[in-house]
Amino acid sequence: MIKETWNQITEGQDVRQNLSKLRQDMKEGRGREAALTCISGEEERLILLLQDGDAKIRKNAALLMGDLGSQEYLVPILHAYRIEEQLFVKSSYLNAVKNFDYGQYLAFFKERLDELAEMKLTPENEKHITEEIRELSSMIISREGVLLHPFCGQDETFDIVLLTNRNFQEITREELRRLEPHAKTKVFGAGVMARVPNLNWLAEIRTYQELLFSIKGLPTCPMDAEKAAEMIVKSDLLKLLARSHEGNPPYYFRVELKCRMDHSKKSAFTRRLSSKIEKLSGRKLINTTSNYEFELRLIENKEGNCNVLLKLFTLKDERFSYRKEVIPTSLKAVNAALTVKLAERYMKEGAQVLDPFCGVGTMLIERHKAVKSNTMYGLDILDEAVEKARKNTEAAGQIIHYINRDFFDFKHEYLFDEIITNMPFKIGRKTEEEIGNLYAEFFSSVKRVLKDDGVMILYSHNAGYVRQMAPANGFVLAETFEISLKEGTYVFVLKRKIN
Repeated sequence: MIKETWNQITEGQDVRQNLSKLRQDMKEGRGREAALTCISGEEERLILLLQDGDAKIRKNAALLMGDLGSQEYLVPILHAYRIEEQLFVKSSYLNAVKNFDYGQYLAFFKERLDELAEMKLTPENEKHITEEIRELSSMIISREGVLLHPFCGQDETFDIVLLTNRNFQEITREELRRLEPHAKTKVFGAGVMARVPNLNWLAEIRTYQELLFSIKGLPTCPMDAEKAAEMIVKSDLLKLLARSHEGNPPYYFRVELKCRMDHSKKSAFTRRLSSKIEKLSGRKLINTTSNYEFELRLIENKEGNCNVLLKLFTLKDERFSYRKEVIPTSLKAVNAALTVKLAERYMKEGAQVLDPFCGVGTMLIERHKAVKSNTMYGLDILDEAVEKARKNTEAAGQIIHYINRDFFDFKHEYLFDEIITNMPFKIGRKTEEEIGNLYAEFFSSVKRVLKDDGVMILYSHNAGYVRQMAPANGFVLAETFEISLKEGTYVFVLKRKIN
């Protein structure tokens, strides 16, 4: 089939379509090798197609050469790229060049990039120039890499946003005020806004989900790529980056747009915005799909404009770095930390603690970080979970005893002061009936391992079972915390009934 298609190309039959067909056929099996063999000795015929009067034939011929990957095609493609007058073809030449060793031509590509940066954009040329700029940037970054800037702003003053659980912003706010008394704080729907004189407290607060930065002069921007880009570049963004990082521009970024647009329109907007930011900043800000140093997060507000926040990937969040291993049912580390914080006043220092469904150990690790315990045991029926829990616990520098065993078969020589766990929930092949039966068996048997004055702290997706079965089995609800109404998750603190 490949030989027949190539013969039709050399005979001038449906050349544009046959070039595309040949590229498609090459993707199957050993198609590339077959094409190389077939074209061997006739490479000049393919190269001559770069001079064809049909721009789409030139484009498909260049892409085919890129797919073949023979270095001898590089110089002819570069020559065609230099003289090409149809802008829509030029990015395809560059796409082909990526498959060759083009390192010696980097200076030429940088000069072309500078030319494009100075070129006036019109509705007719903007799309194609943007595509060419993106290809050139990608090629240069691929060869030279991204020179990452070390973060050095630990002692700088920032306006920040700590995203938290929407029901418990005050917990994070109080922690921040305790650790940094000079912080000026304000609670809002998604978390805590603050002006802080430094970031030295950051690793000590375990209940925030994400840290974002506000940019002076840029509270919002319109949902218009050109106007938004102009506002972003004119803001204090570059000043913020400069005072918090070592080294000089360029800085590498991505755009995250959270809005009601459909996916295709959103992608088009972010591409246009990114290109405008690069151009207006004189490429001090460069868009890249990998190894980016920061994210510009645009969040559509009620007025149809965008709130703008900055996420720095150069500032590493090491709070949960111990968690090297997870399984599909693993609780988010920040939710384990929040659970512990909510129930902290019920925990005793030096307690004997058991997690009957320990997973990868996160709940026990977070519990010990908050209030030092004595001996801790974790049980799980999955051998994989237990092995991963041991690795995580070693990384956390703690000692926890893990046993690969079903809780309902577990026996111990002494009773525990506390049970803390993420209760199993319906996932995969587990049915709702199975989960209901597990809860029933758990509540009927848990007293055999818990002291009379012991406490249970349960993170649960099945609030109804807890509210129904706990009182029926001699427990009272000391406190209930709604984690997520949407997900149906709650934290319950249970104690034995006092007769």
